[in-house]
Amino acid sequence: MATAQAETGRTVTTDIPARLDRLPWSRWHWTIVIGLGTVWILDGLEVTVVGNIAPRLSEPGSGLPITSGQVTGLAAALYVAGACIGALFWGRLTDRWGRKKLFMITLAVYLAATALTAISFDTWWFFLFRFLTGFGIGGEYAAINSAIDELIPAQYRGRVDLMINGSFWLGAVGGALLSIVALNTAVLPANVGWRLTFALGAVLALVILLVRRHVPESPRWLLIHGRDDEAERIVSSIERKVEAERGEPLPPPEGEITIRQRRSVTFLEIGRTVFAKYRRRAVLGFSLFIGQAFLYNAITFGFGAILTQFFDVPTGNTGYYFAVIAVGNFMGPLLLGKLFDTVGRRIMITSTYLLSGLLLFGTAWLFDQGALNATTMTACWCAVLFFASAGASSAYLTVSEVFPMETRAMSIAFFYALGTAAGGISGPLLFADLTETGKVGDTVLAFQIGAALMCLAGLVAAVFAVRAERRSLEDIARPLTAVTGPAKAGVRAARSAGAAGASAAKGAASGGTGPTGAAGATGT
Repeated sequence: MATAQAETGRTVTTDIPARLDRLPWSRWHWTIVIGLGTVWILDGLEVTVVGNIAPRLSEPGSGLPITSGQVTGLAAALYVAGACIGALFWGRLTDRWGRKKLFMITLAVYLAATALTAISFDTWWFFLFRFLTGFGIGGEYAAINSAIDELIPAQYRGRVDLMINGSFWLGAVGGALLSIVALNTAVLPANVGWRLTFALGAVLALVILLVRRHVPESPRWLLIHGRDDEAERIVSSIERKVEAERGEPLPPPEGEITIRQRRSVTFLEIGRTVFAKYRRRAVLGFSLFIGQAFLYNAITFGFGAILTQFFDVPTGNTGYYFAVIAVGNFMGPLLLGKLFDTVGRRIMITSTYLLSGLLLFGTAWLFDQGALNATTMTACWCAVLFFASAGASSAYLTVSEVFPMETRAMSIAFFYALGTAAGGISGPLLFADLTETGKVGDTVLAFQIGAALMCLAGLVAAVFAVRAERRSLEDIARPLTAVTGPAKAGVRAARSAGAAGASAAKGAASGGTGPTGAAGATGT
C-alpha cells in the first residue's frame, strides 16, 4: 500500500478489498456469522413473543391493564417506529464512527431496553421500552449488514447475508416455543411467564455481546477513514489464520483501487448519490422494503390473534403453530440462498417476491371461502413465507451492496426506515383494527394488500435489480472517495501451494509481496 499527500487528504492505492474477496471460506468467517448474525435471532424472539403473549397480557391477572389490540397494534407500531428512528440515528453514526463501535453500542441499548420491558408495571412503561427495544434493533440492522457485507467474500455474500437475515426465524421458533411454557399457568403464574420471556432476550443479548468483542472493525471502513495501517494489520491477521487452517498459501489478489481518504460524508452527498446517481436502485430498495415490511409486520404481528379469533385455538397453543411457520421461513433463505449467488440476484429476487405474493392471494381466497382450518392455514402460510422470507432477506442484501461504501450504513438505515415506516407502522395498526372486527372479509383485505405489494415489488425487481452476484462491492458501486475506476477484483478459490507460490513470486517481481505481506502499490 502506498500513500501520498493531497490537498483534500491522503491518497491510497490498495488491494485490501480484493484480498478480502479472494479468501476461501474458513472458521474465521464462521466467527463473523455467529458474532454478528445472531442479532436477528433476538429480533425474531422479540416479535414472536409479543405476538403470542398478546392474548395473555390482555387477560385479568397479567399485571398490565392492556388490551390485545394495544399489544399487536400500538405496541407493535411503537417497536417498529423505534426501529426506524434507531436505524436512521445509528446508521449515520455507523458511517462516521465505524461498524464495530456501533454494533456494540446498539446491542447494549437493546439489552437494557428488553430487560426493563420485563419489569413493566403499567401500560406507558411497556410502550416506552418497546419503543426503545426497537430503537436498539434498528441500529443493529444498519451496523450489522454493512459489516457483514464488507467482511464476507464476494462469492459467498448473497447466501451468507440471506442466511443471517433468515435467522430471524430461528428466534421466532424459540419465541413460539418459549411462549408455550410462559403462557402455561400450571408452570408459571399469569403475571410472571411473559416477563421471563423478555428477560431471556436480555440474557441472550449479553452472551452475544461477549462473543461480538472478537469481531474486528471493517478494513474497508478503516481504509477510507485514514486508518490504513490498522486495516492492513487486520487483513494480514485474517490471511494468516486462513492459511494456517488450509495449510497452503493464498492466491495473490487481483485488482487495486485508489482512494482519497476522508473522515465523513455529508447528508447532501448521500442524498445526491442515492437519489440522483442511483435513482433506479433507490426505487428498487423502496419497493422491496415496503412490500416485505407490510407483509411481515402487518400479518405476522397478528397471527396469534387470527388463530384465537377465527379458529378457536387456545391462547397457550398458538406457539405450536407459529413454530411450524417459523421453521418454514428459515428454510427459505437456507435452501434458496445459494441460488442468489449462482442463478443471480434479478431472477431470484423477482421470483421469490412474485411467488410469495401469488400464494398469499391464494391463501386469502381459501380463507374467504371458509376452506381452511388452523392446520391448513398454517400450511398455507408456510408455503407463502418460504419464498417471502428469502425475498425479504434479499431486500437487506440489495440495499447493503448496491450503494457506495461511504453511504452503506446510512443507505441501509434510510431504506429500512422509510420502507418499514410505510408498511410496518401503518400495517400493524391497520391489521389490528381489521382482525379485531371478527369479520373474515376484513382479514382477507389485509392479506390481499400485503400480496399486492409483494407482487408489485417483484415486478420492480424484474426491471431494476442489479446483477451483483459474485462481484466486488467496489465494482458494484464505485466508492465516493475513489480516485480511479473501481478494482475489478476476481473471485477465485485457493489454488495449490505450488501455483500460489508461483503467482506470489510473480507478484513480488513486479513490486508486490507474498500473500500475507503488505500489498504492493504505487504512489499517486
